[in-house]
Amino acid sequence: MPWTYILECADGSLYVGSTFDLERRLSEHDLGLGAAYTRPRRRRPVRLAWCEEFSRVEDACAVEKRLQGWGRAKRLALVEGRVADLPALARGRSRRPRSERDDRG
Repeated sequence: MPWTYILECADGSLYVGSTFDLERRLSEHDLGLGAAYTRPRRRRPVRLAWCEEFSRVEDACAVEKRLQGWGRAKRLALVEGRVADLPALARGRSRRPRSERDDRG
């Protein structure tokens, strides 16, 4: 079954990926054999911060792409289980209620 995952790198950055074999892929990242992003020594070791298993590879890839588009704060909210915070952390969203926004229409 495919997985989507978030790694916390040694430098504090977050990496999003997907794989069929989660244990093998984590080992590859930790050895510097994974994605180019996790190869530099300053990013290792890595720690699995979040993962989800899917029944279809298309679903795992779609979630991977969606998470890659998220900012750090939103990814951290997911990792920390603060799911209710996710909508407010969406990029490009106004923090003011709709009734207070300008009409640029």
